[in-house]
Amino acid sequence: MSQFALLKQQYFLPFFITQALSAFNDNLYKNFILLIIVFSTVYSQTQCIVLINLTAALFILPYLLFSPIGGQLADKYEKSKLIKYLKLIEIGIMIAGAIAIYRQSIPALLIVLFLMGTQSAFFGPAKFSIIPQHLSSKSLLAGNALVEMGTFLAILGGTLIAGYIFNHKYCSIIAAILVIVVAISGFISSLLIPKATANNPHLTINWNPLTQIIHTVRITKQNRTIYLSILAISWFWFVGSIYITQLPNFSRLFINNNPQYVTLLLTLFSIGIALGALASETLSDNHIEVGIIPLAALGMSLFGIDFYFSSQHIVTHNQITMMEFISSNKHMLLDLMLLSMSSSLFVIPLNALIQQRSNVSYRAQIIAGNYVFNTLSIVLSAIFSTIMLTIFNTSISILLLIVSIINIVITLYIFIQVKEFVLWFIIRIFIRMLYRIRPVGLDNIPKTGPAVLICNHVSFIDVLLISAATRRPIRFLIDEKIANFPLVKYLFKWGKTIPIYTQKISLKTYRNTFNQIEKTLLDGHLVCIFPEGKISRTGKLNNFKRGIEIIITRTQVPVVPMAINGLWDSNFSYHKKCSLITAIKYFRLPLEIVATTPISPKEATALKLQQVMQQLMTYK
Repeated sequence: MSQFALLKQQYFLPFFITQALSAFNDNLYKNFILLIIVFSTVYSQTQCIVLINLTAALFILPYLLFSPIGGQLADKYEKSKLIKYLKLIEIGIMIAGAIAIYRQSIPALLIVLFLMGTQSAFFGPAKFSIIPQHLSSKSLLAGNALVEMGTFLAILGGTLIAGYIFNHKYCSIIAAILVIVVAISGFISSLLIPKATANNPHLTINWNPLTQIIHTVRITKQNRTIYLSILAISWFWFVGSIYITQLPNFSRLFINNNPQYVTLLLTLFSIGIALGALASETLSDNHIEVGIIPLAALGMSLFGIDFYFSSQHIVTHNQITMMEFISSNKHMLLDLMLLSMSSSLFVIPLNALIQQRSNVSYRAQIIAGNYVFNTLSIVLSAIFSTIMLTIFNTSISILLLIVSIINIVITLYIFIQVKEFVLWFIIRIFIRMLYRIRPVGLDNIPKTGPAVLICNHVSFIDVLLISAATRRPIRFLIDEKIANFPLVKYLFKWGKTIPIYTQKISLKTYRNTFNQIEKTLLDGHLVCIFPEGKISRTGKLNNFKRGIEIIITRTQVPVVPMAINGLWDSNFSYHKKCSLITAIKYFRLPLEIVATTPISPKEATALKLQQVMQQLMTYK
């Protein structure tokens, strides 16, 4: 199912509309308050600064205090009903907000803003924990991408509409009516959200915000992968908050006082987020692709650093038109958009990973923990920015450069953690550019647990092809001479391949190879073996070696026979000599990788496995 096809589904569209309208209303109301404060003649400049910071604090504080309680409620109760109640509460809050807007009462506006933040804090865990209940694992990434795109476009829309309305003669009346209409629309759309059963109906709610924050943080630390993902998402919000907060001042100081240029920068930033959301599904092939995360983080740094250098040569003057500015500063504007696109590619797989890997019974509480860490990172970003801009007296462009340089360290750490996934992701992209792979029966490969994959050996790139066609990481058995080849050996090491040593070299080393294979399988991994022991020189299947029987006897794991069909005519087999002409001729060559049902270890003899594989091959 394509990404936008989800928007045609009754189990997704109402939810998508509900969450987008919620984000739109939050930002419409918040930004309208900020405009009232900024353009008020009642307050001094110092008072304005205090009120602006107070506005930001009152909106974000509830996420820290009440998200953990919201996570408990989302785990305990049926989520669609919980969302309906929360949207109904939003209508009441917005009615109070409309009265405050009409009366232009700053204290009342701020109280309502705090209540809005509280409602959003309760809504967040329910919103993200309902996604994996309504979507399959293959649609999970696409669903998160759409939600991410919808949220940022709604944030942009709320910001722009607030500015547009504020310039109208009857701005207070229009804004008051609009926030109520949007709230009611969100409630109506929530009525169509399908049921999502309670994951932990017997949970006892802890209503103490402080103790529940501590408990929620402890839950997030139970799974290291989830905890690291939450920290990475929090870093995304640290970087993103600095950019979104500083872009208005950057525009005023380096471009023009005209608010249109702030709108331009924020629009490009949001478009980049949306493009990243669209690209995430294409690059990840409908699966959660961990390997893309450090590459996206690297993009954040590279485009952030380049943004600094391109911003040193901004072409602008008082009479410059918008189109003239865009034409003269394409480099800088493209950097900003690609930076936000990289950020989107960075965060979407992480959100999906948390939803997929979390224990179902307290998934919403883990998502609430994510909100707690994200909120703290946003606060830290504000403190960091204030210190750098005031105490150290750095410019905004230098601040953004420093963040990009720090991000390189984060990128290196993430790469070290998932370098195997990065390697196979790059291989998948490369192979899919060269060949058109048609998978057949690859669902027979177990999604979890150990298994031995066996495949015919027809070319020098069989390892790459199998990696490109399958989703689980695979430990391949590679001849020790190839595995220890200079430079390439580091790639094989990252890919966690297992070198095969013959008995002629050392009997002890030979036995250690089987010990390593056994340990890898007992740890729950997939191991792929080419039982022929060599690449075919005729395209036909060679006799299987007895090593496969030794492995199966020692480990007693299922065996999945596979076959690569259509590669014998390629440059990388013994059939063709590699040349530019044959490379062009066989570019995008269609291939078939087929797998059959697993064979139990009791039945998996070398002879039977050879017969099964022979039946899978088209070239016999």
